[in-house]
Amino acid sequence: MQTFFIDVALEIWNTLGAMAPYLLFGFFVAGVLSVWVSSETVSRHLGQGQFLPILKSTLIGIPLPLCSCAVIPVSVSLRKQGASRGATLSFLISTPQTGVDSLFVTYSLLGIVFTMFRGVAAFVSGLIGGAVVSVIDSKTPNASEPLSEAVHDCCCSEKMIKNKVWHSLQHGFVSLPREMALPLLAGLLMAALITVCIPEDFFAGAVGSGVGTKWIMMLMGIPMYVCATASVPIAAAFVSAGVSPGAALVFLMTGPATNAATLTTIWKLMGKRFGFIYLMVVGMTALVNGIILDQIYMPQVASKFSEAHEMFPSWVKGVSAIVLTVLLVKARWASRRFGVI
Repeated sequence: MQTFFIDVALEIWNTLGAMAPYLLFGFFVAGVLSVWVSSETVSRHLGQGQFLPILKSTLIGIPLPLCSCAVIPVSVSLRKQGASRGATLSFLISTPQTGVDSLFVTYSLLGIVFTMFRGVAAFVSGLIGGAVVSVIDSKTPNASEPLSEAVHDCCCSEKMIKNKVWHSLQHGFVSLPREMALPLLAGLLMAALITVCIPEDFFAGAVGSGVGTKWIMMLMGIPMYVCATASVPIAAAFVSAGVSPGAALVFLMTGPATNAATLTTIWKLMGKRFGFIYLMVVGMTALVNGIILDQIYMPQVASKFSEAHEMFPSWVKGVSAIVLTVLLVKARWASRRFGVI
């Protein structure tokens, strides 16, 4: 039993270290957006109309190197500044699946066809998710209204807005951690329990090109935390072991876009219906795109692949994990002290 708790604690720490640099970067981007990008600009490009904002947010999200954790604060910030629900969801779906760095790694290990198809799949899934939410909002009175007024930050006084740098730091590293602390920590615990309780070789025998293998890849990818770049060597190893490219694509779409921490946070911050649509769109589009890819592309892949290059050295991950932990704990402590829930 003691070993179990140690394993869970180590897994939480490892996951925290893997996600902390990206999440801190996401906090920074969200803080900058809250100050340097006006609500009017966001509302004009991502809040008016139905299809065009969804298209813009999807195209913006695909090249950004934001993982499923870093994209959350940025998306919440965009939503607060006037982005429609459809545009927000399309950004949430398309952004963590790809990025300039991950596309280069995909090209090096899986080839140009797989790389292009991965980008197209992320684009299509973002459009579908945004369109579904847009249709639902059009049938729900006042559902598409922006959150700017309802969640106005208490630190957004006129005096602080004049100091844009200070205000962006306050928004990114104080307000957002306060909102995300509890669901994020709960998701980390859930992800650690899943990783510790399920053996590493549990899916070793599930190889092939059938739909069943794609379902297994999807069920394995959804709760895991793995960024768009780090997931590529894993997918390449699956292919070399006999898993079809389509099944590997399912893992590449669900792994980076969904994990326990992300789903818990979206569920908490944006509502159950929003989170359910997010999960269903990512899962179903991943399966469909995986089936299509297997029909058009069965490449010859080398049996061995080079090891993944770490984006950050271990000391950077450790320091980032400590900084993130301090931010989350301090934010929740301040909330309890001043009666903020």
